[in-house]
Amino acid sequence: MAMESVTEPVEQAADRVSEPAEVAEQAETPEQAVESEQAPEAEQAPEAETATDAVPAPGLEALLMGAVEQARAALADFSGPETVGEYLGATFEDPSSATHRFLANLTGYRGWQWAVVMAAYPGADHATISELVLVPGPTALLAPQWVPWQERVRPGDLGPGDLLAPPPEDPRLTPGFMATGDALIDDTAVELGLGRRQVLSPLGRAEAAQRWHDGDYGPGSAMARSTRKACRDCAFYLPLGGALGLMFGVCANELSADGHVVEANYGCGAHSDTPQPPGTGSPLYEPFDDGVLDLAD
Repeated sequence: MAMESVTEPVEQAADRVSEPAEVAEQAETPEQAVESEQAPEAEQAPEAETATDAVPAPGLEALLMGAVEQARAALADFSGPETVGEYLGATFEDPSSATHRFLANLTGYRGWQWAVVMAAYPGADHATISELVLVPGPTALLAPQWVPWQERVRPGDLGPGDLLAPPPEDPRLTPGFMATGDALIDDTAVELGLGRRQVLSPLGRAEAAQRWHDGDYGPGSAMARSTRKACRDCAFYLPLGGALGLMFGVCANELSADGHVVEANYGCGAHSDTPQPPGTGSPLYEPFDDGVLDLAD
């Protein structure tokens, strides 16, 4: 009976205690709120661990960094001792391998380097050679960058007698106006510049306009920025026909951009409205009459 009288209050007390516990599970304590706020940082923790994984253990690091002479001997056996120059240092590829670099003394390979990848595992007593390779250094003499065959012709390459056909289905071109047999229609088409088999497409005109605008005779050139006068107001400016005539023309001044397509906002010091300089003769000295001199033989 004594045991029963003791157990009943304990069970009732447990029931009373369990009810607040359930409420506590639903409520968020300040500590839990702090933990929930720090959860994103916990998710980023593996990234920090990954970053430190690249550094080997101290014993393994010493083993890999100390394999300089082993790497040099492997290169000497591979290419000859005379081809291996001074030691340039080492870098770690991952926690179990390092790359040792040596200057390459090879004819025709100025600035190139030998790279020897050494590997080891935790607890190993020596490093092994993974690969030997010749790589270009920062000052290496390299071949020019590969240019596809169809892109090798550059502006200025075309010479007298050369033939250069446009590529098939050139997007810069579009079919032109074909003769209809009606003289009135055909004559009008010729006046508009359509009496050709192909004409410039909108893409072709846009590319040409952008190229001319950004070129030496555009508004951003040094010559255009040095003056306030513009070609659009110059008597030597001959506007182009068609839509491009709104922005471009040809210069007819033989002392300036003669024969070149210029942007309407381009300008130079040879504008037709440039005023004559004041005064006559030299600006520093008065004219000298050499007739007052007696010339002796």
